[in-house]
Amino acid sequence: MGKHVFTKDEVRQMVKDEDIHFLRVMFTDLLGTIKSVDLPVSQLDKLMDNKIMFDGSSIDGFVRIEESDMYLYPDMSTWLAFPWGAEHGKVARVICSVYKTDGTPFEGDPRNNLKRVLEDMRKMGFKDFNIGPEPEFFLFKTDEKGNPTTNLNDKENYFDMEPADPGEDCRRDIVLALEKMGFDVEAAHHEVAPGQHEVDFKYSDALEAADNIQTFKFVVKTIAKKYGFHATFMPKPLSGINGSGMHLNMSLFSQDGTNAFFDENDKDKLSATAYHFLGGLMKHARSYTAICNPIVNSYKRLVPGYEAPVYVAWSTSNRSPLVRIPSDRGMGTRLELRSADPSANPYLAIAAVLEAGLDGLRNNLPPIHNVDENIYTMTKAERAEKDIHDLPDTLHNALKSLANDEVIKSSMSEHLYNSFMEAKTREYASYRQHVSDWERQHYMEQY
Repeated sequence: MGKHVFTKDEVRQMVKDEDIHFLRVMFTDLLGTIKSVDLPVSQLDKLMDNKIMFDGSSIDGFVRIEESDMYLYPDMSTWLAFPWGAEHGKVARVICSVYKTDGTPFEGDPRNNLKRVLEDMRKMGFKDFNIGPEPEFFLFKTDEKGNPTTNLNDKENYFDMEPADPGEDCRRDIVLALEKMGFDVEAAHHEVAPGQHEVDFKYSDALEAADNIQTFKFVVKTIAKKYGFHATFMPKPLSGINGSGMHLNMSLFSQDGTNAFFDENDKDKLSATAYHFLGGLMKHARSYTAICNPIVNSYKRLVPGYEAPVYVAWSTSNRSPLVRIPSDRGMGTRLELRSADPSANPYLAIAAVLEAGLDGLRNNLPPIHNVDENIYTMTKAERAEKDIHDLPDTLHNALKSLANDEVIKSSMSEHLYNSFMEAKTREYASYRQHVSDWERQHYMEQY
């Protein structure tokens, strides 16, 4: 997807050419939920002049009532028309950043926050942080009222060819819609679990990648609904089958447009920059888990036996560690973080892993925990011997690690960090008070 910032005249022309009647002005809240303000096209000039206001106190983690007026500043490189036509004219969307009434960026906006961390990266001499995301999702059937059931639409398996279920048609439609919107879709296939799908799109720079993830979720949910499905990005909707991850493939690019992670002369063809960045990812892994796996349910996925990583380690050869280094070299040299899941706020998650990597560069951190054998088959003693630590096993433990890590805390503004900790502490407390069916089945009669 190009980075062309459309001029006002170009936008007016597109509105005419594509018969746009409505504008969907989108931004993202603290928890990664897409919010939108819908405007008639008559408000286009007002939008392009940064004059659209909304009430910030109505948005999770934004502000209290007394400072509630906020402005939406559109990023005109994100303008696109949705490929499904409405009977009343088409809808175009644009992604916005949130600004305060004094014209300064609002520090509680996750998108502004990612821009801030990217600015720090540029000051260190890099041009781009590229992200190639691999978000997975499940398709569940809906009931006659349109509410999701726990019935999956198929019994297919990984890469299955059989066009045996409407989920295939739904996924094909999703891919077509994304391509019409300018996405470069690299792969789309059935995943390991029944009802589970993955669509991978070409990498782009960090801000665009985060925007793309949010757009992708919106498209998937919209098209699934047309097929009578509910698409969910919940990490582990069902026990006993694989959960949904969102692997993040990442690479830093130098000012001259070369991949800063590649070095022809190293035995693994990785640069010192790649090794130090990896060192940062290893050192801060337990802390950024709270941001990359931000809900109670995330930790039902991060358990042994279902392909999700559980241990802090990296490897060029096996698939069990936290960070895998795929075999591509040259421009394709990258690190693949396998722990993140699609419930993460992409703006916060990308900022957190970038901050971890930059800390590795600032402090020349060594890339500890290179493990080429399968960690899942090791005993606890063997893991201890190799100094391989576990990822946090609950949201509570991940939040504790985050609270003790000044580097990863600094990947968020103070406003975002405080709001995030408050929201997540509340979420975990509420979960702890809930008595589950599992507990009743195991304990009612026994005690």
